[in-house]
Amino acid sequence: MKLKMKTGDMVQVISGKEKGKRGKIIKAFPRYGTVVVQGVNIVTKAVRPSQKDPQGGLKKFEAPIRASKVMVVCPKCDKPTRVQHKVLQDGTKVRVCARCGESLD
Repeated sequence: MKLKMKTGDMVQVISGKEKGKRGKIIKAFPRYGTVVVQGVNIVTKAVRPSQKDPQGGLKKFEAPIRASKVMVVCPKCDKPTRVQHKVLQDGTKVRVCARCGESLD
């Protein structure tokens, strides 16, 4: 699956229990079509004590969310938008906001 978002992009959740929340993409998994968004889809997991974490216990962390449930937020118009691609005169390909035409890269 081809993702139209990259690590570091600001995104907004458009469906599900976390709808409306915004955060930066921490990690993207194009093979599975998922992304990990900072502060979104936080789950609790029981962790056994180990040398790395001698305390163990319940740990909270961000779980992956389907990439189809998030949209990139344009830095200029500050709204969730679809992503278009445009080839510049020097031959470089850039991602562009579909609403205002501002470059996302």
